Amino acid sequence: MAHNLYASFVQAKQAQQKKFVVLLDPDKLRLSNIDVVLRMATEVKVDYFFVGGSLVISDMLDQCIRIIKATCNIPVILFPGDISQVNHSADAILFLSLISGRNPDLLIGKHVVSAPLLYKSPLEVISTGYMLIEGGRSTTASYMSGTFPIPADKTDIALCTALAGEMLGMKLIYMDAGSGAQNPIPEDMIAAVSEHITIPLIIGGGIRTAEKALKNIQAGADVIVIGNAIEKDPNLIADMAAAIHSLNG
Repeated sequence: MAHNLYASFVQAKQAQQKKFVVLLDPDKLRLSNIDVVLRMATEVKVDYFFVGGSLVISDMLDQCIRIIKATCNIPVILFPGDISQVNHSADAILFLSLISGRNPDLLIGKHVVSAPLLYKSPLEVISTGYMLIEGGRSTTASYMSGTFPIPADKTDIALCTALAGEMLGMKLIYMDAGSGAQNPIPEDMIAAVSEHITIPLIIGGGIRTAEKALKNIQAGADVIVIGNAIEKDPNLIADMAAAIHSLNG
């Protein structure tokens, strides 16, 4: 696949076309479910798969990507929790810098180590400002990163962080309440960030209903990521897709 996935994010934003991402964590995904997920994702025209997680302690990452590739043409973008999750079978990788935290390893340290590997790889590398937002409970991402998420009522901090990410040259901003979050990101925070940045805005974490996905889109999200809810009930994919794509015309 040509290296044009980032361009597809930008073109969609310019055309006000909203995108739907299914996040697959290889540690949580049961092989018995993956065929159902892939079939439904293809039927409802899911736009991208993100694959990865905070740990990925099994050997399922490569197998998961290969099954996707053998089953459908939906692009696969790595959502890595660590350098060990680089896999050349994918189409692209989110080069995540945790700009909401102050852990130097996750701001730039791990990136220096992984840069030579990615430079030689066929993966499209998409620099992404990653922001953890407090979702009502401690998440694996915040624990593993050793950072505090931005409080859900501190819209000004989230806005300034996202602006800084764009000014530093990030191509995407990804605001995440984390897997299994009790509370999703508030719409007023999404709206404030969306209004002031010009790059695509990805929202994920704690989105359990099609109604909430639609509210996030209406607030200004360009891309909605659903993971944990679909792992529990793959049948939600159709409802989520209909809601997210409903404003595309």
